[in-house]
Amino acid sequence: MRKLSLAAALAALMLSSGVYAADKNDNDKKPEDKPDAALLKPQTSETSGSVKVEGKNIDYKAVAGTLVLHGNGDKEAEAQVSMFYTAYFKKGVEPGKRPITFIYNGGPGSATVWLHMGAFGPKRVVTSDDSHTPAAPYGLVNNDYSLLDASDLVFIDAPGAGFSRLIADEADKGKREELMKERRKQVYGVDGDGHAFAQFITQFLSKYNRWNSPKYLFGESYGTTRSAVVANILENEHSVDLNGVVLLSQILSFDTDIDGAANNPGVDLPYVVGLPTYAATAFYHHKLPQQPAALEPFLHEVEQFALTDYSSALMAGSRLDGARKQAVAEKLHQYTGLPVAYLLKANLRVDGGMFEHELQGDGDVTTGRLDTRFSGPSLDPLSKSSEYDPQSSAISSAYVAAFNDYVRRQLKFGDGLTYRLFADIDHWEFAHKAPGSTESLQQSTNVMPDLATAMKTNPNLRVSLNGGYYDLATPYFAADYEMHHMPIPANLQKNISYAWYPSGHMVYAHEDSLKQLHDNVARFIDETDNVSKH
Repeated sequence: MRKLSLAAALAALMLSSGVYAADKNDNDKKPEDKPDAALLKPQTSETSGSVKVEGKNIDYKAVAGTLVLHGNGDKEAEAQVSMFYTAYFKKGVEPGKRPITFIYNGGPGSATVWLHMGAFGPKRVVTSDDSHTPAAPYGLVNNDYSLLDASDLVFIDAPGAGFSRLIADEADKGKREELMKERRKQVYGVDGDGHAFAQFITQFLSKYNRWNSPKYLFGESYGTTRSAVVANILENEHSVDLNGVVLLSQILSFDTDIDGAANNPGVDLPYVVGLPTYAATAFYHHKLPQQPAALEPFLHEVEQFALTDYSSALMAGSRLDGARKQAVAEKLHQYTGLPVAYLLKANLRVDGGMFEHELQGDGDVTTGRLDTRFSGPSLDPLSKSSEYDPQSSAISSAYVAAFNDYVRRQLKFGDGLTYRLFADIDHWEFAHKAPGSTESLQQSTNVMPDLATAMKTNPNLRVSLNGGYYDLATPYFAADYEMHHMPIPANLQKNISYAWYPSGHMVYAHEDSLKQLHDNVARFIDETDNVSKH
């Protein structure tokens, strides 16, 4: 979720596309000279390759290309977005019956380089497990855990990210700027983004004749927020029943966000659901007063404390008496390693940035956020909160360099274009019109009703929830809490499966966890595909 602030930082470092360079007065341009003319036509580049997945060779066709999304109603003829994708189709199988999975990262506004090059594409970039990856050259290897053994794959870049672009088909500079402003308002928000992805998916199904294929969504981080919205749109606006939704590092309700907890007084839920990740992190870095023998039994104990004594203490607010506050602080010290005095001064409420700065602060070391196994030198030892994420700094360069090389050399796409890691978003509209609402609600974004509606209107829909114990961006226990508070009938809870890994936000950055993730998702697809056949 702090990927959004990371986006702003990275955007300042990245060059603008240069695709729309003006070489004469805009008012003198002819219609064919419109700066977005090249985006109006879908592009494709087809190549072939082979990947060995857990010992088995798979030959595939790769298509790197764009689809053009248009408006609705009286704006149906208006091209609005050119969306970039990379699709991998297994050769030698009947396409219509082969599962297909639509994959995207979060941000919001992130490219899907992370899942593409780190998790399920045929090539995987090699990064250090929990430390800074040395500079180029980076290793690009066969991905033994590509998901191509279970499904065809479509990696989608969000509008404005990767090679995806908003379209303002207008030669006049002033009108073009107004049109681009309108596009941003249309697309850069929970609902606009969801409709763009839903339109992309239905258009893709038509282009490649995949309407009768078993269909899956796979989203990471904000991509899980998107998946809930898209699943409901596909099911209930386009009559597209999905076989399954895979959620990685989930956040459906932003009231669970531990990053912004200090700015939302009176809402104590983030501290409750974030505590087990604090405990896991202190366990990993050996910062606990007494080191438990094993992680998972320890976390179960912390989870119980979080839901009972800790939760009730926070709910008491200023009514909490001093003796009880002292007792809770001492227990928190046992579970987090943070000093009792610090916990008391923080009023028992330590947000994510504070924890990252304080846990290893005695050595002027900052703990990672996306993956708390990572650490790095503190930028300002006197700061209250962390000022950067050591995990992002440790691996981002490897992903960016590997993909930029791979897409041009092997996929034969992107010459003369800039691959944007994040869209240039100055405002994201988090207001959301939930199913059954008459208007967009100006409250903390919550898309639990969207996924619940999709599950109720398609009772066969299965959901696979996956997360890392060391993820402080979207803590695993927050995702667990959301799922157990979904507004669905009790009998639909059995449609949800859970898997936790000894890794962080990007579970696949830890190779053993990547193997487990692959096996779990491949099994999920196989089981849900078989259900649809009976």
